[in-house]
Amino acid sequence: MRPINCLIIDDEPVAREGVKMFAEQMDFLSVAGLCANPVEANSFIQQQKIDLIFLDIQMPRMTGLDFLKILKDPPMVIIITAYPNFALEGYEMDVIDYLVKPVSIERFVKAANKARDYFQLLNKENDPERKNESPYIFIKCDKQFEKIMFEDILYIEGMQNYVKIYTETGKYITYISIKSLMDHLPGHSFVRVHKSFLVAKAKVDAIRGNEVLIGDATIPLSRKNKAEIMNQILGDSLIN
Repeated sequence: MRPINCLIIDDEPVAREGVKMFAEQMDFLSVAGLCANPVEANSFIQQQKIDLIFLDIQMPRMTGLDFLKILKDPPMVIIITAYPNFALEGYEMDVIDYLVKPVSIERFVKAANKARDYFQLLNKENDPERKNESPYIFIKCDKQFEKIMFEDILYIEGMQNYVKIYTETGKYITYISIKSLMDHLPGHSFVRVHKSFLVAKAKVDAIRGNEVLIGDATIPLSRKNKAEIMNQILGDSLIN
């Protein structure tokens, strides 16, 4: 995995240097720059690829949350602030973590590890020797990272930029497109039966007309690609 390029935004010089010192102790973080305000940071982001922002909230001219709202394609964000009352709003904006000053190294490491896990999920290299080397993935769900075993997945439903992952133990919702998620699943085990649905081949109980049945769930089957999908699901297991 390449280093995670991070940007530190805080109007207090001591705070910026403190975060930098912590970040430099993490071998997977690379500090690309330090900015004193969102306006300066905005220019910096236009010039360099940033994967992660350590963001203060209360700053002159523009708050950190207001800055986050105007970013067209925001990177991962870890908020570091002296104001805990903004925590809920921060999480609603899908930040990785919310740290309250003064931040301990232990708490910083925990937040950085969350960012690393999410970064690996979104940026796993398309090397066939490395892809799907683990029997599970981690997804961000309900303000924490959940481990999901591939063998537990029943089917997956896509909803614009979100997916619902249905497993034998429950349902998980995470912010990722179904197409991106497919890149992190073992292709031999899952089939896209519809533009909005993936199914685990081993979990399919029956195929009826233009529907795939898994337990109590009825999943639509694409009519256009039905023959190809049927072949992927049934394969050599079909007995005429």
